[in-house]
Amino acid sequence: MPRSTAPQFTYQHVFEPGSNPAAPPLLLLHGTGGSEHDLLRLGRTLSPGAALLSPRGDVSEGGALRFFARLAEGVFDPAEITRRTQALGDFIAAATAHYRIEPQRLIAVGFSNGANIAATLLLLRPETLGGAILLRPMVVLDQPAAPGSLAGRRVLLCNGTTDPLVPADHPPRLASLLRAGGADVKVELLPASHALTPQDVAAAQSWLQR
Repeated sequence: MPRSTAPQFTYQHVFEPGSNPAAPPLLLLHGTGGSEHDLLRLGRTLSPGAALLSPRGDVSEGGALRFFARLAEGVFDPAEITRRTQALGDFIAAATAHYRIEPQRLIAVGFSNGANIAATLLLLRPETLGGAILLRPMVVLDQPAAPGSLAGRRVLLCNGTTDPLVPADHPPRLASLLRAGGADVKVELLPASHALTPQDVAAAQSWLQR
């Protein structure tokens, strides 16, 4: 499995070249305690033959890797989130140039903490992504996207109705923040907790094929 060790990259990551030019490339962003290998199988299932770019979170919470820190469960520092989002955005810009990925075709697939930083990428660095599948996201940065910044971008939110970690009002609030930038946002509420289910995979596949 190819892994870049090029010194210009700030995140350890896996890159799998695509074999199907028609399949949108995917940016895979793992949840707390995951690694750059966690979502590769999901990525291959969602978009067979797609190029896959999967960075490893560089923040440790008691040994569990994340993409940004939290002060407590559901409590975040906006300055920390902004700094980490900009750093990941810089990595994506360098990686898409190096691997010849068109940013406007790149779809983020993020789970939990990875979904949250995918959402903040859309808010703060919209030029790095063409759209996103956000699995169990919450609002971590309560600011709307700049008007017009997400025009033409599609976003899918998949949340569980019995998820103890994501407050029930967060999916519609996040959808509103993204729609402020012109994004076409679909919210799927599934009979699930925080863990992913086959329904998430089916919803994501259906959305990608739309």
